[in-house]
Parts: sequence; C-alpha cells; structure tokens
Amino acid sequence: MRLALAQIDPTVGAIDDNLSLILSQIERAKRSQCDLVVFPELAVCGYSPLDLLWRRGFVEKMQQAQEAIRLASAGIGVIVGGIEAQHHRDGGNLADPSSVSDGAGTDLLNCALFFSDRSLVASIPKLNLPTFDVYSERRYFTPGPGAQVLDFRGKSIGINVCEDLWVDDGPTDAQASLGADWIINISASPFFVGKGEVRRHLASRRARENGITLFYVNLVGGQDDVIFDGGSFVTSPNGDLLYQAPSFVEGLFIVDSDQTKPTPPPAQDAIRAARKAIVLGISDYLRKNGFSRVIVGISGGIDSALVAALAVEALGSDAVSGVFLPSQISSQESSDDAHALARNIGIDLIDVPISKIVSASHSALQEEITGLASENLQARVRGTLLMALANQRNALILTTGNKSEIAVGYNTLYGDTVGALAPIADLYKTQVWEMARSMNGLILQRIIDKAPTAELRVDQKDEDDLPPYDVLDSILKELIEKNMSRDDLIAHGFPEAIVNDVLSRYYRSEYKRRQLPPTLKVSPKAFGIGRRIPITHRYRS
Repeated sequence: MRLALAQIDPTVGAIDDNLSLILSQIERAKRSQCDLVVFPELAVCGYSPLDLLWRRGFVEKMQQAQEAIRLASAGIGVIVGGIEAQHHRDGGNLADPSSVSDGAGTDLLNCALFFSDRSLVASIPKLNLPTFDVYSERRYFTPGPGAQVLDFRGKSIGINVCEDLWVDDGPTDAQASLGADWIINISASPFFVGKGEVRRHLASRRARENGITLFYVNLVGGQDDVIFDGGSFVTSPNGDLLYQAPSFVEGLFIVDSDQTKPTPPPAQDAIRAARKAIVLGISDYLRKNGFSRVIVGISGGIDSALVAALAVEALGSDAVSGVFLPSQISSQESSDDAHALARNIGIDLIDVPISKIVSASHSALQEEITGLASENLQARVRGTLLMALANQRNALILTTGNKSEIAVGYNTLYGDTVGALAPIADLYKTQVWEMARSMNGLILQRIIDKAPTAELRVDQKDEDDLPPYDVLDSILKELIEKNMSRDDLIAHGFPEAIVNDVLSRYYRSEYKRRQLPPTLKVSPKAFGIGRRIPITHRYRS
C-alpha cells in the first residue's frame, strides 16, 4: 500500500484556506497513486484554536469543510484531524453566563476523521487530553470512549491522536491487542530542542513492544509562540526508523508500506534546530498576521545582531530595517558595529540620535530623574521612536531580549521590551553566543567577543550587575526548566549568595514577563503560554 504523509502548515481559524490546502494535497496523493493520505491533528482548523471554538459558527464551518473532504475522498482513504460536536441539555453550569459563553452544554471531540470513497468510515476521538505546558485541551474537549481498530484494503489499522501515543498501556497498546497491524498517529506536537529524538525513541518502543508498524504525522509551522516542526516518520515492528520526513518543511511525503530497509536518524544539532525553529516562527508569525516587514533596534551588541540576522534569514534583507538610536552614552564602537552588521546582512540602517529627546524629557518632568530611572528613560525613548517607525511603515518590531535577561528582569519595560514578537527570548545568553557563532561570519567576531552591555550609563557592563552568564544560565536552567528550589540549587553547588540574588530578581520581575510579546518557544519550558505563574505571590523558596 502507498501512503502519503501530508505534513502541512495550516493557519488557525482560516478554515477555507486550510480546506483548499487539504484538498490540493488529496489530489496530489491521488496523482501519486496513493491508497491513503494522512493529515495532522486538527488540520482543518489549525492547532490550537483555543476559545475560537466557542465562537458561534466556528464548529459549524469546520463541519462544512469536513463534509467537503468526505466528498473529495473518492478513490482514496483520507485521515484528517477535525472536530465533532455533541449537544446535550444537562452539561455544565448553565446558570453562569461565563460558563455558557465557554460552551457549556456542548461536548467537543478532537477527532481523527477517516473518509474513504466518499463515506465516513470512522470518527476516532482523542482519548488523552493534555493539560501541561502549552496544552489546555480539557478546557475545550471531551475524551472519547475507547480504542478501536478498522480494516482498510487488507490491513487492520488503529488510529489515534497525538497524546494517545505517549500514554503507557494506552490506546496504542489497546489497538495492538485488538489485532492492529498498523498504528497511525496524527499529531500537533510542538517543538523544543531534542523533541524529535524523544518522539522517535517513544515510537520505536511502542512499535517494538506491540509488533506494529507505526506511522506518525505531525503538524509544521508557527502559531503565535509555539512552533511545530513536522518531522513525520515511520517505524518498523522491530523499532527501526523506516522513513523520516524533514523538519520545519511543509510537504507531501510518499511512503510505500513494503519498505523494510532502515534509514539512519537525522543528525542532532541543538543550535541548528533552534535556529530553524526561530526562522520558521518569525516567517509564519508575519505571514499569518498579514505583515511583510520588521524593524529591529540595533545597538551594536550581540542580541540585536542575532535577531536582525535571523529576521533576514526568515524574510529576506529587503523586509528588514535596522534602527540605531544613539544617546549621549553610546560609544563609537557601538555605532561602528551596528553599521558593520547592517552591511554584512544587507539591510538598511537608520540613525536616530536621541540625546536631545532624552534631555527634553528630563526638562519636561517636574522632578529630577536620576540613577536607574534616568537610565531607563533612554530605553523608553528608543521604544517610543521604534513604535512610531513601525506604525508609519506598517511593520512589526522584533524584540531583542534573551531568556537570561528576561528571567532576572534585566530589561526596561516599555523600552527594549516593546515589540510584536520576541524571537530569542527562549535562548539563554550563552546560547545566543553559540547561535551567533553558527551564522557563518554574518555577525562580526568583535560583536561576539565584546563584553555585553546595556549601555545606559558610562562604561556599563552586564557583569557589573549580574553574575557571569555561564553561572547565571546554569542556575536559570535548573530553576526554570526543572523547577528546582533554593535548597536544591545550593545543594547542586551554586554559591548561596548568588542563588539568593538570582531568586530575588527572578520573583520580583514576574510582572515584566507578563507584558512581554510572544516568545518563540524552543526549550521545554519557555516564558509565555506554557508557564503560568501568578504575578502576585509571596513564595520565595
């Protein structure tokens, strides 16, 4: 049997466009003489539609699209992620208006819809609804009743949806026990560095334990702060990788079921994978939101240099404008480096001196502004001018802060935090340097080598205010990604005084993080939708 793995990049809520994309891939699969074409989870509406699911007409429009897919299935099997709705009168709290507006009285099922020859063969609901990290599926969906197996052209097939594959003694094992030869899993599995390898190891174990061939089809593309990497694959009954689709690329990938020769897994390169994810995240964020240009405030430092270079990789140099906003504090070295970077990556750089505006702002205030307030005034003037240029040019600002700075509040609210998207806010400073070194000389070595500075006071250096970044980043990884306590960190050998200082900064800057633009997620735990910490709390352990 010949299968087509339709690794597509739908847009959330663009149901007509998504339908056109799905129908075109079905026709391509037919021309390639495929027996079955498989699409990712919630391919009809995109993942995740969140509260759009409760907007009147949304589910009905999906059902119309799903009917069009049924009619297009003449001569071929089609598995596609969609939704079923079941209305009932006794569901939920119908007395509270907020409950009613969130769909009380309706059960929605996140389904794999299996069409063949213009008939609905089966609707297979997702059984396990995740609620960790970026997921909140139990807010929207009702779990299905149980696993099932279907016959299709001489094969016994079990179909399940995303999280169902990850559960031990779950649907995959149940379907295998019911006699499935193949398990087909349709997914919308977000990326973080190393996620592809984790998926393949899991699939290898499931296939080997159950003696089944496993087909895994994943979504690709950027959705706000979440990135889907694709990387669809096929695993043999003995756990070997039989086929691997590329990551971060949309396409229709054809696989013949009689293929038995293993293929080597792709090489693992964490920084290269993160870079590809960020580039895709930038590109899709602009395209799907109807923008084509970005503005980057370029300081002459490493963070803004990396963001500008990534933006050029994502959008092309003509779509990226740099702005250098020197104050009285700015050095000639910063100016030289900003202009050299712009030449290297082929973008225009606008010089907008801010010294007079900063002075006028001081004069306009009724009291003397000194110290940190005076330093931050410069950053806020820059933010205002960047926003004015963005408005004028119908462009988006890319925010240049990194994860280390954001974690400890070493940024200026309404200053260097302004923007529509934060491309490197999930990269620690040490990773920023590593990625910059991977850019094949686009970022000058002297920018990489020089001591980082916010340059808001004379001779300021980051490490005058913060621990060395290698120490800081080591602490932050344990704190953010492993939820280590103060005592855990000290027990791991980090100096107590530094741990106390980092924790103090980390806790008191939560209100800043809540106001950041969307952060492109490349780690297991990023600031943003997958991390839910109250601003107001007094837990300090």
